[in-house]
Amino acid sequence: MAKDYYETLGVNKGASKDEIKKAFYKLAHKYHPDKKEGNEAKFKQVNEAYQVLSDDAKRSKYDQYGSADAQGFGGSQSGFEGFDFSGFERGGGADFDFGNLNDIFSDFFGGGGGRREARRGRDISTEVQISFSDSIFGTNRKILITKTSNCLTCHGSGAKAGTKMETCKTCNGQGHIRESKRTIFGNIASTKICEVCLGTGEVPKEICETCKGKGVLRREEEVSIVIPAGIRDGEMIRMTGFGEAVSKGTTGDLYIKINVASHPVFKRDGNDLSMNLNLKLSEALLGTEYPIQTLDGEIKVTIPEGVSVNEILRVRGKGVPIGKNKRGDLLIKLNIKLPGKLSRESRKLIEELKKEGI
Repeated sequence: MAKDYYETLGVNKGASKDEIKKAFYKLAHKYHPDKKEGNEAKFKQVNEAYQVLSDDAKRSKYDQYGSADAQGFGGSQSGFEGFDFSGFERGGGADFDFGNLNDIFSDFFGGGGGRREARRGRDISTEVQISFSDSIFGTNRKILITKTSNCLTCHGSGAKAGTKMETCKTCNGQGHIRESKRTIFGNIASTKICEVCLGTGEVPKEICETCKGKGVLRREEEVSIVIPAGIRDGEMIRMTGFGEAVSKGTTGDLYIKINVASHPVFKRDGNDLSMNLNLKLSEALLGTEYPIQTLDGEIKVTIPEGVSVNEILRVRGKGVPIGKNKRGDLLIKLNIKLPGKLSRESRKLIEELKKEGI
């Protein structure tokens, strides 16, 4: 069952950012493991909920899909970046540092200890419109996206071609720096990633001129998309590793929302396709063989005699592909079109039919 982050923080779905922030601070202070009445499990749950609801993009994704791929509290992002505690009362009037609480909490749940935290690029999204027919049978598309990508000259290292890396002097090759901070919970020794080498312990001896040593730069890239057969309108395709790159880390993902154009004849009903077919009264009474242009091409459908209004004929295997070898059906709803005005001869014939009880 999906987690209800609003319930976890005790706020309603329409809560403002300020209300969410206040609720988080109150609960984080209540459940902090260092307190006598603390609860580590609930503290983690509160933090996870705040990570999602305090971020507009993650909150929107959570509201829409019931998930925002929130990482746990011990991961590379603890969710405290930019959290401003200045609006809350500070006990005892002490001058605490409320800057970045990532380092404070990492020691509690395994985020510290000299271990390098994984850096990950930002996920990005775009939309692609396809025809109804392409949604049924699948298609390939190429799109252009401007994003932060690895430098093609240095391949993301930030180093000039032919030069070597050297030990980072800031962290002495450790990749991290220990520091002590005075916080609302007392003096806490914490470990932070070295901002110079980004946790690798190495820096370029000479920097790449193309990216100025950053290892990444923004550029336009062509991306080939494979759109599978049977995809639905509004469905998302995730392309792992096609998002934005980050120096000395893994690349984010690309999410593509598929918008399917409507069709003048066919509608989708699960794995079946449906359409309407207008018949003359004589065709409905006597039956006929009717040519129909399907998405696969023209077929002939046998209309049995004596069909009724709104009766549905089923043509097997002309619907949406299901796996490799199966397909849904084509459902044909029959409408009987009555003549607006009868000729004298037509009226005479129908009156004869009336006498026969037809």
